Amino acid sequence: MTKFLLGRKLGMTTVHDETKGALNVTLIECVPNKVSLIRNEKKDGYNAVQLEIDKTENKKLKREFRIEKEMEIKVGDEIKIDIFELGDEVTVGGINKAKGFQGVVKRHGFHGSDKTHGHKHDWRAPGSIGSTFPEHVIKGKKMAGRMGGKRVSVKNLKIAYLDKEKNIIGLRGSVPGVNGRIIEIRG
Repeated sequence: MTKFLLGRKLGMTTVHDETKGALNVTLIECVPNKVSLIRNEKKDGYNAVQLEIDKTENKKLKREFRIEKEMEIKVGDEIKIDIFELGDEVTVGGINKAKGFQGVVKRHGFHGSDKTHGHKHDWRAPGSIGSTFPEHVIKGKKMAGRMGGKRVSVKNLKIAYLDKEKNIIGLRGSVPGVNGRIIEIRG
């Protein structure tokens, strides 16, 4: 069965395990998601389930999850945290932290130039960006610009903590995004 759920990132903490010791986990609060739409192969050309979660008090966030075959759910049903078990491997998707306008050293990992031999103030500069032919900057050239704020997926995160009463999942490792951001969990 395909498993999927929307949740809100709470932050990171450490959980103690008897066999593995201290584990760094990211806590995600997964209140029950409401099924708002079901798509099928005959009508829409593909199978999918759309989930709805409260983004703010008067605003709802909807996300669609594609599925292989039709499931035994209908519009109005709630999907809860109890579909997941400890040890399940999941894929997590979200928008990573935006870092604003950054130079080439931070954005692309350029090492910069020497600090001596005529380079007084430009050791973090990108260097030459063009050539004699074709006499323009080629598309996709690594240059300074906006960094982050893009959709990212992290695969193979294990569920290390599960509290079904408080609706909290603890994923071993880091999850994209700032605290409070909506996260997609797929199993």
